[in-house]
Amino acid sequence: MDIIGKKVRIKVPATTANLGPGFDTLGMALDLYMWIEMGVADKTAVHLIGDQMSGLPTGKSNLVYQVAQQVFAKAGVEHPELEISMYSDIPLTRGLGSSASAIIGGMAAANALIGSPLSDDTLFQMATALEEHPDNVGPALFGGLVVAFWDGARAEHIRVEPDDRLEALVAIPHFELLTEKARQVLPREQSLANAVYNVGHSSVLVAAFCTGRLDMIAGAMKDALHQPYRAPLVPGLSKILAEATDHGALGVALSGAGPTMLALVERGSSRKAELEAFLLGTLKDEGIEATLMWLKPDKSGVQVLTHFDESCTLFENIKGEVRA
Repeated sequence: MDIIGKKVRIKVPATTANLGPGFDTLGMALDLYMWIEMGVADKTAVHLIGDQMSGLPTGKSNLVYQVAQQVFAKAGVEHPELEISMYSDIPLTRGLGSSASAIIGGMAAANALIGSPLSDDTLFQMATALEEHPDNVGPALFGGLVVAFWDGARAEHIRVEPDDRLEALVAIPHFELLTEKARQVLPREQSLANAVYNVGHSSVLVAAFCTGRLDMIAGAMKDALHQPYRAPLVPGLSKILAEATDHGALGVALSGAGPTMLALVERGSSRKAELEAFLLGTLKDEGIEATLMWLKPDKSGVQVLTHFDESCTLFENIKGEVRA
């Protein structure tokens, strides 16, 4: 296949993982996006558009380049030199799945560039093996709510259509929290009581999503495996977890490894302003500045964009969609 001069453009959503008790197994796509343009070139160049990705590698050590090469190797082709452009509204190291979005976006772009020989399942297996858990890469790829597991050899998932009544309010603190640091504080062993607690809560939470029982979300989003240990890393988190449902949230959780906090809210709620004030006030009392953002579940997952002006840059094509 001659792909010289061909470019593909990809749109991939942010994700929130765990949703409380679903540690490493449950995630949801959100309508906050990363865009990637990829084409074969004479010499590799990675163009990072905007300040959001400042400091990321601009050569062959870039994650998107590296996962693209994994796709080419899997498909049995060689394209060692690529030109990649990236723009993202997804903040880095904030618990909104930026690395998973880059992995899925890079894999999907590379696959589309060579005619999509790899199935979605193959991409899912590759991405899960790279991340070592499927809760972010699953919803980034498939959209919606994804319930999944990985046994070290193969990942399996079921996609759940998000309830149209659900919205998410995220509070994004103005500091980074590396996933590695957030994982280091977790105990290597847990009690049987904690395991049973989370299995029960996660099971009821998934059942609530599947049946539209929004009234069950508050209790079902409680967790014993990771949030209590990560709370000292995010000032104000303990109070928000304990009290957000008193201020209009259906349920609340640390988003992924944090520090972002996510509150699920019924779309027609009259208490949105109250919840916003509670989140910002609680964080301000801890000396934490944060940005609030209202998001909706993304139902599409990664998309190959087919309608764009070839004569325009990536940013010129997407500027009507970006949040900045």
